[in-house]
Amino acid sequence: MVNRQNIYSPERVSAPGESLRKALAAVELSQTDFAEKLGKTDKFVSELINGKAPITPETAIHLERVLGMPASYWNNRERTYREWLARQKAMEELAAQTEWATCFPVGQMAKYEWIERRSRGPELVAELLEFFGIATPREWTKVWGGARLPAVAFRQSKSYDVDQFALSAWLRYGEVQAQRMACAEYDKDIFRRSLVEARHLTIEEPEVFQPALIELCCKAGVALVFAPDLPKTRVHAAARWISPRRALVQLGLRYKTDDHLWFSFFHEAAHILRHGKKLEFLETNGLSDEAEVEANNVAADMLVPPGAYRDFVAAGGFNKTGIRSFAESIGVAPGIVVGRLQHDGRLPYTHCNDLKRHFEWVQRPN
Repeated sequence: MVNRQNIYSPERVSAPGESLRKALAAVELSQTDFAEKLGKTDKFVSELINGKAPITPETAIHLERVLGMPASYWNNRERTYREWLARQKAMEELAAQTEWATCFPVGQMAKYEWIERRSRGPELVAELLEFFGIATPREWTKVWGGARLPAVAFRQSKSYDVDQFALSAWLRYGEVQAQRMACAEYDKDIFRRSLVEARHLTIEEPEVFQPALIELCCKAGVALVFAPDLPKTRVHAAARWISPRRALVQLGLRYKTDDHLWFSFFHEAAHILRHGKKLEFLETNGLSDEAEVEANNVAADMLVPPGAYRDFVAAGGFNKTGIRSFAESIGVAPGIVVGRLQHDGRLPYTHCNDLKRHFEWVQRPN
């Protein structure tokens, strides 16, 4: 994203001809005499002064010879003026696109500081175009609209309609954050070993596991981004390739419990490991059912070893003490075991939820 505070955008820029008029007055040179010294017609000089004719690099050199003012000065004046004219025209065009901008959850995006809170009208359109890294709203439709979304594997609720505008903003935030990370080139073996280490982070608090997990993934060539949720995205998490050498796993906090967060992470990690760079986005907002089932099974087995789980289930008696003891024996948080038992129908969804840890997003100061 562009730091708009570093962009100088004056409200008005005078034509270079204004400076030329003042320069001629300073040396008491008439336009006719100046035209003769310049080797041009009176009409040409008039058009220069009135901003109708551009100052070319060649003309700038001639002005330097006649008036003693550097060619670089005239070139810079011309460039600045023409850029200002182009920006004015662009803003006029953007003014017709404000309806497109209102389709996005701009209030929430501003709250997260993804865009400027004060942007309105054409300025808001420009802000969104910079956020998405596209030239015009037409490109948003080509890159992000409908089935043209990038190749992404989702954990996404199918119970409600999805807002494609909000979803595209959420995914773009992940791209922007990933581009800022200095990750290694993707290495499947290193990533697999990183996931073994990641299991043990499930018992840690967020201030410990979040940076540690990001570092583990980055060393394996996978950018891990924790992304605040936007309304109507219905997304738990997403996985995709942002370059031939780097993958991205993006995690939301839709259900705010540790079992959902960690299962989502390992589910997306399974897509990276098993399905590699062949992730294909379908109109059903996900991969084929077979691929999703495979990712679910891999994630479940990574978190809770199947042999140990079978023995635990066979023993029965799923009370809090037993769950804590089993979780400790396999080195994961007890909430993960509770979530697995509930998912498998071995424990009611109303039982043992106090063993799960609940997370909230914290807005950190810049």
